[in-house]
Amino acid sequence: MTETKNAGGSIRILIVDDHNVVRQGLRALLSTVEGFDVVAQASSQVEAVHLYQQHRPDVTLMDLRLQQGSGAEAIQELRRLDAKARIIVLTTYDGDEDIFKALQAGAKSYLLKGSSSEELVEAIHKVHAGKQYIPHAVAARLAGRVGAEELTGREMDVLQQIVLGKSNKEIAQQLGISEATVKSHINNLLGKLMVEDRTQAAITAIQRGLVRV
Repeated sequence: MTETKNAGGSIRILIVDDHNVVRQGLRALLSTVEGFDVVAQASSQVEAVHLYQQHRPDVTLMDLRLQQGSGAEAIQELRRLDAKARIIVLTTYDGDEDIFKALQAGAKSYLLKGSSSEELVEAIHKVHAGKQYIPHAVAARLAGRVGAEELTGREMDVLQQIVLGKSNKEIAQQLGISEATVKSHINNLLGKLMVEDRTQAAITAIQRGLVRV
């Protein structure tokens, strides 16, 4: 859905979210702010890229969960199209890994959907001015990510299977490796996640946004 208006000197905004109710709510909220103009709304990564190219908004509000693709991928694609793209993540995901990946992809701000309207307006103004806006709560979560050891691709595969409740034998069969190799990967990831057992590893993986359930 697109809504192109004569923006004049206003801040032109693209809203990207997979829920129509959320998009309409944001549009209604932002339309009450003087100097804001919502020029388009998208629900998928493909639509977001298309509408960005069509409207070239000043600021894009991006959810991380989309109907097709993901917000992080959409951010990367928009930044490839336009290195000056100013993107604010507005999502329910508060895991430090989600925050890290979004900012690494090129987002200038990371807000949770529970944020106040005043904070959202402030973020839009600051990001439009070329500044970064990271709320204290988000910065605290991100700080927990700094210095953490990265999991290898295979360790991530094993962790995903652990979250699904698979046994070592089942993981070995699923990944085509030996049970001894599975045990080695589990020992390594337990150390990197600083947890003592598989249950804690699964909980930590979900809380940090390393694995989606």
